[in-house]
Amino acid sequence: MFEHVFKRIDDVLWKDAGCTSELDYTEQSSWLLFLKYLDALETDKATEAQLNGRAYSYILDEPYRWETWAAPKGKDAKIDHNRALSGDDLLEFVNQKLVPYLHGFKQTASGPNTIEYKIGQIFGEIKNKIQSGYNLREIIDHIDELRFGSQTEKHELSHLYEAKIKAMGNAGRNGGEYYTPRPLIRAIVEVVNPQISETIYDGAVGSAGFLCEAFDYLQESNPKRTTAQDKLLQERTFYGKEKKSLAYVIGTMNMILHGIEAPNIVHANTLAENVADLQEKDRFNVVLANPPFGGKERKEVQQNFPIRSGETAFLFLQHFIKVLKAGGRAGIVIKNTFLSNTDNASVSLRKLLLESCNLHTVLDCPGGTFQGAGVKTVVLFFEKGAPTRKVWFYKLDPGRNMGKTNPLNDADLAEFISLQKTFADSPNSWSVDVKDVDHKVYDLSVRNPNGGEAPAHRSPHDIMDEIAALDIESARVLERIKALL
Repeated sequence: MFEHVFKRIDDVLWKDAGCTSELDYTEQSSWLLFLKYLDALETDKATEAQLNGRAYSYILDEPYRWETWAAPKGKDAKIDHNRALSGDDLLEFVNQKLVPYLHGFKQTASGPNTIEYKIGQIFGEIKNKIQSGYNLREIIDHIDELRFGSQTEKHELSHLYEAKIKAMGNAGRNGGEYYTPRPLIRAIVEVVNPQISETIYDGAVGSAGFLCEAFDYLQESNPKRTTAQDKLLQERTFYGKEKKSLAYVIGTMNMILHGIEAPNIVHANTLAENVADLQEKDRFNVVLANPPFGGKERKEVQQNFPIRSGETAFLFLQHFIKVLKAGGRAGIVIKNTFLSNTDNASVSLRKLLLESCNLHTVLDCPGGTFQGAGVKTVVLFFEKGAPTRKVWFYKLDPGRNMGKTNPLNDADLAEFISLQKTFADSPNSWSVDVKDVDHKVYDLSVRNPNGGEAPAHRSPHDIMDEIAALDIESARVLERIKALL
């Protein structure tokens, strides 16, 4: 229904000098979508108040409402272009008046969990990059075609927005930074099995895929919810932190489109918080996350953790263990080298995980699961409060090379979800008793006993000999080519 609208918006952004990538397209679409959504929300609440005989107090002053500056309507219910701003007038209003006005809500909001605060926070991070006021006018006209009235319309908008996030992730240097494949997230959520009344947290929230899928899961698994339960889902269930401005805005918008009006996402560096300062009130029942691959943190940030490492994911894992309540459950994506690295930080962190949590499941993902990310990953499933006795491994094998044209799908993960319920052995799954693990290095490498012998690790000397031999062969080939010229 709305797919053609999104396509037209991207076409206009493509020809604007201020927008040069999929990241810009998604960012600029996001703030305009947010304002259109806010207009629909205010209209609905004003109508509801009128039906109940109450007066409604608008969040935005009249000059800054969508229907005033962006889409003033004539008697035919179409945009009145005689009153609608365009060109330089539109740019001046947006850049000099609208954005500063909206940013000011952060200071006047009654609290961080209000939509007023989210307005102020979003427009403190974002700026208009569209350089042509005529392009901006055209985009606004397209945005105004979108409707947030019915659940069907909201559902379609959320899917289209997810598609934009996916395209943005694929276009970036590191696809996993913005987009975790939704089939993988759905499998993680199903295995962790969050419940209504539990708090759910992602400290590396990105585009909020984990929180959105968890929200959908709780709605679908609880079709007969009470009004109190819906209020709980809206206000006191989902929490997140995000360091990067663009991801913060996109994650907030994604949750709003999924139906959470004022997401509890904080724009902050999770790792700047000393884990020793975390108290019981700061803890959560469920943690779902895909922390950044291969990031590096400064030494002063590393000081916040008992096991110091320059690897961002290792710091996040310590944070997640600490932030879980006793009995809390987690599903965390991490590089597969975490299971076998022999440096002090890796060994110490594996020891901490095995001794303080029950690492009951490890899902080994195939290469190509994350588009644009040249690393293999595993998913760690654990429960805090009891040491690990046995780890169940599942090696995911879709039977094809993964890529943009062959992405992960829900069917690929169906066997994993089914077997995981009973930790059953199969050609792709097996269990390892922790007492049989070398307690000097706590090596948890994925070695399938049902799939032939594990590949032998070659010595550095053998590898150097092979490199030297290949260099000699390359030199010979080059000499032959030169002789032919």
